[in-house]
Amino acid sequence: MRIIYMGTPDFAVPALNSIIDAGHVVEMVVTQPDRRGNRGKVVFSPVKECATQHGIKVSQPNNIKDEPEFIETLKALRPDMIVVAAFGQILPQAVLDIPAHGCINIHGSILPEYRGAAPMQYAILDGKKETGVTIMQMGRGLDTGDIISVAEVEVGRKDIIALSEELAETGAKLVVKTIDLIASGQATYTKQDDSASSYAHMIRKEDGYTDFNSSATEIDNKVRAFKIWPGTFTNIGDKVLKIFDVLPIDDVDECAEVGTITSVEKDKFTVKCANGTLEIREVQLQGKKRMSVSDFIRGNKLEVGMRLK
Repeated sequence: MRIIYMGTPDFAVPALNSIIDAGHVVEMVVTQPDRRGNRGKVVFSPVKECATQHGIKVSQPNNIKDEPEFIETLKALRPDMIVVAAFGQILPQAVLDIPAHGCINIHGSILPEYRGAAPMQYAILDGKKETGVTIMQMGRGLDTGDIISVAEVEVGRKDIIALSEELAETGAKLVVKTIDLIASGQATYTKQDDSASSYAHMIRKEDGYTDFNSSATEIDNKVRAFKIWPGTFTNIGDKVLKIFDVLPIDDVDECAEVGTITSVEKDKFTVKCANGTLEIREVQLQGKKRMSVSDFIRGNKLEVGMRLK
């Protein structure tokens, strides 16, 4: 197959490598424009880094739908297929119509559940026991196309980093099998049940805030889901406190007020939640580096009865 690959973050790298290793010809990689990092240094996307290592031509349109010359470039390549994984732009119909075998997307959920930008985070947030990867035929709607293949994985207590890595590897294997099925005419296409769909909206910074007026389990889910960004944070006094490495446990003090610190030990402290208690072992105070609770309490006041809010 002659393929154009579109993707941007780490999640999209294993699939690109798998497609190359399977012997398909990747005519071009399309990724988001470079960004400016610390001190103005130009930072390439992980997919661009991978493509460059393989000597594959890279294109970085700002907005495909507004760049007719870029669309003409795609047409001139006459690809058999376009493969998309977390690219970051919606493809216009003019692009969807280009490849002989259409455009397929590697989506990080079992569709129709969690259409949208943050399916992996929502699987953790909602306490799902299982999630997976869907390879779907792309159409005009947002993640509404026909399902071609699915693979499941367990969520357990994985955080977003571990779950994303596992789903990326799962998707990398599945997409190669799916491309082979499409090429041989053996692929099946199943319409999605729109009535069973849900939407995973883009995560906002403010979504990371917690005042402990939810269960310890729900906050644990949030910490694991938001580990990369935006983090899970609360306030201690007049400063923001990010919390990491947490564990929901039974109530230490059932009568304590929600948000109150109920115990302090040398390497952890506990906070009363609306349901249950949250054990916290790692934190980051505003303006400071991330550290263990044992290091934190050496330089900061932390006592039973203090309130986080």
